[in-house]
Amino acid sequence: MTEARSCSDQHVVVIGGANSAGQAAVHFSSYARRVTMLVRGPSLEKSMSHYLVEQIAALANIEVRTSSSAVAAEGEDGRLRRLRVRDAAAGADEALDVDACFVFIGALPRTDWLDGVVARDERGFILAGADAQAAGWPLKRDPYLLETTVPGVFVAGDVRARSIKRVASAVGEGSMAVSLIHEYLVDT
Repeated sequence: MTEARSCSDQHVVVIGGANSAGQAAVHFSSYARRVTMLVRGPSLEKSMSHYLVEQIAALANIEVRTSSSAVAAEGEDGRLRRLRVRDAAAGADEALDVDACFVFIGALPRTDWLDGVVARDERGFILAGADAQAAGWPLKRDPYLLETTVPGVFVAGDVRARSIKRVASAVGEGSMAVSLIHEYLVDT
């Protein structure tokens, strides 16, 4: 919501094909000159609500590119300037001049490979800190804030249960995890 005004009269790319991406595209279309949606699947109908598909189709400044994905980003002067977009159906890449890009690719943690290693919540997000302690923390000391149920194994970013799910938060947690790892190593 807060970013849309800063994209006035720009070309905005929204990556994703589900409701969150569609809602973002509709919102950006009120400010941006052009909105391009990059959707990996063959259509929006399978992953997006019907009312939203119709709303997007009715907006002249939204282009939906199905079977497409961003494969590279290029910038100049500290800003995003181009995306290389691959059209899987055509088997070709195209350079697309853009001003901003927003990614809405879902919130599946894809942590099944950790089953039986660290505790996860019912959706698969990794438990840390107080949640790890409640889930069977094995030591007498309390776990560090980002420490999982395995002492010395830390988690940061979107895959952590109860995380804020924002890039800035993930970067901050990554920095915190490094500091906590140093503290862990000193204490062991």
